[in-house]
Amino acid sequence: MHSRTSFSHLRKSAFICGCFIFLLCTAVPVFAQHGGKAEPGRIEFKRGTNSTTVSDVVRGDEEAEYVLAAKQGQRLTIKITSVPVKSSVFQLLGEDNDTLGLEHEANFDISIVLPKTGDYFINVKRPTEARGTSRYKLTITVR
Repeated sequence: MHSRTSFSHLRKSAFICGCFIFLLCTAVPVFAQHGGKAEPGRIEFKRGTNSTTVSDVVRGDEEAEYVLAAKQGQRLTIKITSVPVKSSVFQLLGEDNDTLGLEHEANFDISIVLPKTGDYFINVKRPTEARGTSRYKLTITVR
């Protein structure tokens, strides 16, 4: 009788260990997504429109990244509003981290004629790395 109880206990332990390993293996990729650099969110416009608004939150030193395809000669206008007021800023970069001749890394609004066709990157962050949360609305217009 003693060996039957041991075998049953061993099967139960093996089952629990197997479940734990399965959960660990499936959860690690989810946690890793937050530690690595995620792909930027693609900004797209609804058919027949040239403007869109994205709302989100950044905390602490987090950054939200977006990418937008546009053509040379188009005017790109970006405006950010946030709560608390001026608690989020954005940086606009061209491909290969081109600063596009912009004077500031931290902007609240901008309007620029685009120098070339391609992807443009918008990084939203808080102007300080101190603890805190900022809720923002980013309005992007291309004409």
